[in-house]
Amino acid sequence: MTNTHETASGTTATDDAPVRFDTKVAVLLRDDLETWQRLNVTAFLVSGLGTVAPEVIGEPYEDADSTPYLPMIRQPVLVFEGAKETLTAAHTRALSRALTTAVFTSDLFGTGNDRDNRAAVGAVGRDALDLVGLLVYGPRNAVDKALKGARMHF
Repeated sequence: MTNTHETASGTTATDDAPVRFDTKVAVLLRDDLETWQRLNVTAFLVSGLGTVAPEVIGEPYEDADSTPYLPMIRQPVLVFEGAKETLTAAHTRALSRALTTAVFTSDLFGTGNDRDNRAAVGAVGRDALDLVGLLVYGPRNAVDKALKGARMHF
């Protein structure tokens, strides 16, 4: 007997059918970052998404011994990279499409806490931000258009 369930888009599917999401979670990183910076920026950018888009958060995890674990984002986070100009263009397109965004600027590598991070971003106008990372979330096609020119990170 095959079980049915509701998919991410609200339709009914069988348990063995692939899950398709109507939305996309994407991180765009500047291509000149060191490995530790790429990892740090990605973690920071993704960390706030569930607070404004709670639908992206799945159910808590539990292992076979009933040890509880935190829930995670329920869909893949796709990571892209591009030149500084690619990030600037993607930022502009994401904002013009009213997509959910988070930014990480080069200034944040020199701060050590949330207060100073927010102050660093707040001290610079939108068009002058020195972006090294950008999170974009929204309808799949709109996110794809915002990230035009970016390439998958490997």
